[in-house]
Amino acid sequence: MSQSYFDTENNGHKPFELPGAKPHYNPDRPGQVEHIFLDLSLDIPNQSYHGSCRIRLLPIRNGLERLILDAVNLNIQSVEVDEVQQKFDYDGEQLTIQLSQPTQIGKQLLIAIAYSVEKPQRGLYFIQPDKHYPNKPTQVWTQGEDEDSRFWFPCFDYPGQLSTSEIRVSVPKPLVAISNGELIDTAEDGDRQIYHWLQQQIHPTYLMTLAVGDFAEIRDEWLGLPVTYYVEKGREKDAKRSMGKTPRMIEFLSQKYGYAYPYPKYAQVCVNDFIFGGMENTSTTLLSDRCLLDERAILDNRSTESLVVHELAHQWFGDLVVIKHWSHAWIKEGMASYSEVMWTEQEYGAQEAAYYRLLEARSYINEDSNRYRRPMVTHIYREAIELYDRHIYEKGSCVYHMIRAELGDELFWPAIHTFVQDNAHKTVETVDLLRAIEKATGRNLTFLFDQYVYRGGHPDFQVAYSWDGDANLAKVTVTQTQASAEKNGNKDLFDLKIPIGFGYQPQNSKSELSTFSVRVNEREQSFYFPLAEKPDFISFDVGNNYLKTVTLEYPLPELKAQLEFDPNPISRIYAAVALGKKGGLEATKALAAALQNDPFWGVRVEVAKQLAEIKLDQAFDSLIPGLKDENALVRRSVVEVLAQIKTHESYKAVKNFVQDGDPSYYVEAAACRAIGAIASANLEEKPKEEKVLKLLKTVLEERAGWNEVVRSGSIGGLAELKTSEAALNLLLEYTKLGVPQILRLAAIRALGKISVGQLPVNLERILERLTELAKETFFLTQIAVVTALGQMETPKAVGILQSLAAQTPDGRVRRYAEEETTKVQKNIGPEKTLRQLREELDQLKQQNQGLKSRLENLEAKSK
Repeated sequence: MSQSYFDTENNGHKPFELPGAKPHYNPDRPGQVEHIFLDLSLDIPNQSYHGSCRIRLLPIRNGLERLILDAVNLNIQSVEVDEVQQKFDYDGEQLTIQLSQPTQIGKQLLIAIAYSVEKPQRGLYFIQPDKHYPNKPTQVWTQGEDEDSRFWFPCFDYPGQLSTSEIRVSVPKPLVAISNGELIDTAEDGDRQIYHWLQQQIHPTYLMTLAVGDFAEIRDEWLGLPVTYYVEKGREKDAKRSMGKTPRMIEFLSQKYGYAYPYPKYAQVCVNDFIFGGMENTSTTLLSDRCLLDERAILDNRSTESLVVHELAHQWFGDLVVIKHWSHAWIKEGMASYSEVMWTEQEYGAQEAAYYRLLEARSYINEDSNRYRRPMVTHIYREAIELYDRHIYEKGSCVYHMIRAELGDELFWPAIHTFVQDNAHKTVETVDLLRAIEKATGRNLTFLFDQYVYRGGHPDFQVAYSWDGDANLAKVTVTQTQASAEKNGNKDLFDLKIPIGFGYQPQNSKSELSTFSVRVNEREQSFYFPLAEKPDFISFDVGNNYLKTVTLEYPLPELKAQLEFDPNPISRIYAAVALGKKGGLEATKALAAALQNDPFWGVRVEVAKQLAEIKLDQAFDSLIPGLKDENALVRRSVVEVLAQIKTHESYKAVKNFVQDGDPSYYVEAAACRAIGAIASANLEEKPKEEKVLKLLKTVLEERAGWNEVVRSGSIGGLAELKTSEAALNLLLEYTKLGVPQILRLAAIRALGKISVGQLPVNLERILERLTELAKETFFLTQIAVVTALGQMETPKAVGILQSLAAQTPDGRVRRYAEEETTKVQKNIGPEKTLRQLREELDQLKQQNQGLKSRLENLEAKSK
């Protein structure tokens, strides 16, 4: 299929492709890998292991004289093929086996590689207690996606190769080892235990996994199939609370995908220091232990539930149906993200699902606007991990929903069933999804894929309305305002059929819409609709199924009616945004009423944000009742927007949540950030900084709790006090080793925010600390350092970022550091950058002159 790309140089968006990006393709296949067998012994105290990797390969070409495997920083000791020693070359990245006998089609090769690894850089991670964190558990776990399996065993490391696998591993007692598939044997060997796991269904190397620890095992089941949760001992209740819906989710997804869960078990292992939220290894998902919820966290935290269903969805989309190349990762990540929406709809209703989709769309749109625009399918990058962004997750989810809206449920689900059933235990590309849709439904959706998948961007709609009372005609004018369309001669306009609805105040309990479908395909179009009577409100894109941005330019009465009566919560939110922009007393009254009366908490959250945009005393008065909303997410939203208002009254309103607490951790954390933000403002009656510092310090000293949410909020509040040396001193203390990791990471990030108001001497202290922290190798620490540096306004931050980008082995850190370098340069501007560079050059000249004088004096004395 031909792929049309946006010209990112001319569309007003930053390019995705950074210097060094190039086309990536799967390598030529020497044959079909049929089976991989790892036989390993772990030496956990020394963070090392040794053993063998055996690969059974069926050649598909005659006459091959060498095989090239991916193997990074492994100690290769010997290579055998069919029990015959082979010559090999190893450059630290690839293992080249010189075959003594050329390949023959149909004649299997059994490759046996003896190797060892000391302190692996990636792929396999050793977690152990140390002097700074003596209570850290002893664990070993793996992470293969995207191409990190090569760091812990030699393999053909790309997703186009599918094979069965087997792992036998020796570990010290009492640790247990969990892996893919079925446990076929255990054996004792003195003070060690040997676990032998077999995965009989084919899968790619990046989904092979190993997790070792002294875990508690909680057993569940689905139709007799074992469903197990492994967590650190003492957290059994948290495990059931956090993952207990898994059997129902398996049932739900089996029905939705039209294919029963395909593996002999489903295990979820919660591990310490995990670098992602979760990883969908075949039949054995690894999750961060940060996802485990206590009794209080579950009140307003559904992110764990979403994470659990997301990784479970991958057992079909990603593990059963495998992408052939990383460029098609949206197929699996988009469906896993859309499964979060599907589960939300199943468990909490259509309005909750609609709001979830809106948040996903916003997440993608933020990346598109502020980071870069790219096609969802592209094979041009530096490292495949760069593709794992909001374009393939959140935008991918929105694309699946648009397919569903385009087909309707009666055709969408058969299409999904066909796709899964036809491609089970196979590899797929994007075109295979299109083919399955056409096979199952007869519909050709290439037009949708061409617009949303194979090119970047989305439509930006501006919608205006007027009523002609003499002719009883409603006029709706739709303009596509995306800048790329204008700059590219309208070739990037979207061509979509959009339903437009006209609504009336309900005579009974439900508002009815008269809906018309129109083709929107030009820069500006006006549509005329004959109606029996003037509508009370207008709903553009009824159901809000298309990925887009919308600006409503309706008269005030229509916006007020839409906010009150439109049955769709997203349409009510669009109306709220338009009212917020209009401002004034009438808009304020309408929003105030919605904050108290709208039946859906998501609308109330958004209404609170809009009230904060209106600069009237009545807007503040209208927000205060929201602090007592029964929904914690609404209370949190109100607290956050009161921080923007920055008055003494808003300070008093949120201070109570810091002093007296709230059932929600997140509300308390938001209040801590808010009092810092308000205290930093130039108020006539300013809260004394010393009182705020004391209050936030008390929180740090007394409110350690679940995932350090509240204390991290206090760190955020301190960061708002940008001119305070005392606040900086506190933050620096919490960046030290020994501070709980989540809290430490929050303090590191906060250094960037507080830096912009500090005196030069304190700015140097911050830079020195970040320079030291940048030397740490832990992924999350490096990301926190980059985040901090990206907020700074000094050229010296650029130097640290560039050094980190040059030295890190992680492609994600490298890319993020390069992007933040650009942000810092923009923060300081060319004039300030030049001035500071000149000052630094002058300092260097003075230092050199001083050194030269000392050298001349020494030379004179030596004569």
